[in-house]
Amino acid sequence: MAETIAQAQAVAIARARQLSPNGTERRRATLQRTLKSAIHCTGVGLHSGARTSMTLKPAEAGSGIVFVRTDVLCAGCDPVAATLPAMWHSVSDTRMCTTLSNAAGTKLSTVEHLMAAVAGCEIDNLLIEIDGPEVPIMDGSAGPFVFLIECAGTIEQDTPRRAIEVLRPVSVGDDTRAASLVPADGFSLSFMIDFDSKAISRQECGLTFDPAAFRAEIARARTFGFAHEIDQLRAAGLARGGSLDNAVVIAGDRVLNHDGLRYEDEFVRHKVLDAVGDLALAGAPIIGHYHGVRAGHSFNNKLLQALFADEAAWRWAMLDGRTAGAAPWQRRAVAANA
Repeated sequence: MAETIAQAQAVAIARARQLSPNGTERRRATLQRTLKSAIHCTGVGLHSGARTSMTLKPAEAGSGIVFVRTDVLCAGCDPVAATLPAMWHSVSDTRMCTTLSNAAGTKLSTVEHLMAAVAGCEIDNLLIEIDGPEVPIMDGSAGPFVFLIECAGTIEQDTPRRAIEVLRPVSVGDDTRAASLVPADGFSLSFMIDFDSKAISRQECGLTFDPAAFRAEIARARTFGFAHEIDQLRAAGLARGGSLDNAVVIAGDRVLNHDGLRYEDEFVRHKVLDAVGDLALAGAPIIGHYHGVRAGHSFNNKLLQALFADEAAWRWAMLDGRTAGAAPWQRRAVAANA
């Protein structure tokens, strides 16, 4: 059942108007945030199968999210060769995951789940040291990374938080897949998937972004794949670390995981999780509504490329906080694209 870009955009605009905050009164972060202390984890890469160690460290205000491949560092080497800023223009591959690379050819793959957790916990500045080519997959969701961040704790920094406000609709896609951003109050997402397998079929999900809602409704949704594709993926150098411990696997119309699903619609919720992580590579929170129709990492990155290619489609805005019943972020515009 194909949906054109125009149809996807119309759905996105309608849902952006319908979605609203839950009305609970809470203080939103208006200053930048980082971790209180460093925290460490180890795990296996989903695609590489490599076991890596990773440390999340506090970072200075204004520094953003930066990865450092410690296995690339050496005496006398240029440290820039090991450094990978978590930015949309650093994305070099979107096959089955989001991969960053730099001018030296250093790469890091499967950053999207960690980036989703970072965005979900409203972290602006972070130094992430990792000794291998891929972020650990953990259990296939963002939940373990959220847990790490909560264990480390977060602190506000003496620098205002700013966001990217969408000013007019931007869309990418074809006759069957699409991704769009449209103006909206706060940040919200909606997604639709449609698979032949009866285990998935057609699923839709919408979320007005809020850290508590992200943790409860999205963070624990796991990545998924089909059993009949595993041999082909591994022949292509992918899914070598995949297992029922870190992915939902579907065979025909059955879910093979003994513990079943964490949510009835876990599949589409994971697509929302991926979108949160991919959009976090914008470099700042987004004020707008995202809508995905069978979209993946490629379309999410192309959407950011299209947004930033059009200077009239966005502007910087300062985040001024939240009161009960108000939009998720009250914003104060600053000089356009300054």
